[in-house]
Amino acid sequence: MSENYKFVQNTKCEYFPCHKVKNKDKFNCLFCFCPLYMLKDKCGGNFKYKNGIKDCSDCTIPHSENGYDYIMSKMDEVIKKGSERD
Repeated sequence: MSENYKFVQNTKCEYFPCHKVKNKDKFNCLFCFCPLYMLKDKCGGNFKYKNGIKDCSDCTIPHSENGYDYIMSKMDEVIKKGSERD
């Protein structure tokens, strides 16, 4: 069974690639906006805070070869966070 649904690339995007990478051929655009952003410091990515805002410009997890599997492994946390009431 193929797993083509795990990889999408939009080389015509004016931001492609939106992160510095060694190999553009393996850059995955599937998660253009990281669904783990809302997990704050629990996302597992390489981020920093600038003026109180999470800066993910040094993180390539969602765009990596195994990014889909990693993102999906954290979706239970995202769903839980999304269902919390303030």
